[in-house]
Amino acid sequence: MSATTTGVRATARILAAPDGRGGTALPVLAGEGPLALRRTRGSADEARVMVVGAMSGPLGGDHFTVEARVEEGARLRVGSAAATIALPGQAKGEARYDVRLTVADGGELRWLPEQLISAYDSDLHVHTRADLAPAARLVLREEQVLGRAGEEPGRLTSRLSVRIAGRTVLDQELSCGPGAPGGWDGPAGLGGHRAVGQLVVVRPEFAQRPVRVRVLGEGAAVLPLAGPAALVTAVAPDALLLRRLLDEALAAFG
Repeated sequence: MSATTTGVRATARILAAPDGRGGTALPVLAGEGPLALRRTRGSADEARVMVVGAMSGPLGGDHFTVEARVEEGARLRVGSAAATIALPGQAKGEARYDVRLTVADGGELRWLPEQLISAYDSDLHVHTRADLAPAARLVLREEQVLGRAGEEPGRLTSRLSVRIAGRTVLDQELSCGPGAPGGWDGPAGLGGHRAVGQLVVVRPEFAQRPVRVRVLGEGAAVLPLAGPAALVTAVAPDALLLRRLLDEALAAFG
């Protein structure tokens, strides 16, 4: 970790690999400063890791990076102990939060952090990139909440990129709050809602049984991607209802 006049730089790294006994080992589990990593009790073949925020942030000027790699035959589930809150800081400029996920053939990653909250006067750019082998499996959930209770949001730009076998199947960006392109809160955008989320599910069997386009209740829709993958997008008035929509969507995949 390093701290400069322009903010804090910190990186966390996770490597999941088969342990030779049918389970998953974590030969690399290293966090810096505000990005503390803790192994928690998992199942017989799945390792579980929690990202624990040891400091406030990200603040203006901070740059956090989380890297997770799952090797062939390993299973990893990553969550976070609490919501991440983007806050304004003394340093000028936007904060950045990069997530880089890599999953090998036969590996499985469940990336399920808590919500990201964009607090008033903050400016955060998030980019989540997942690079998967052809027979990799992934469940990735992202949830963004615009402002705390009774608060106007800050500026939030969130980009989500997914590649399978080197082919881009999803590359989308959402920009909200002050200074975002016009229409972000209109009928073609969030429609006045303050919670928005995405769920990406990648399974090799989708290649033979493609996911169908469908609506899941009010505010959520399922779309097949150009690969063995599906995207669920949901909007809701609050974080609680958003989580319920995404949980129901995940359960619908079986």
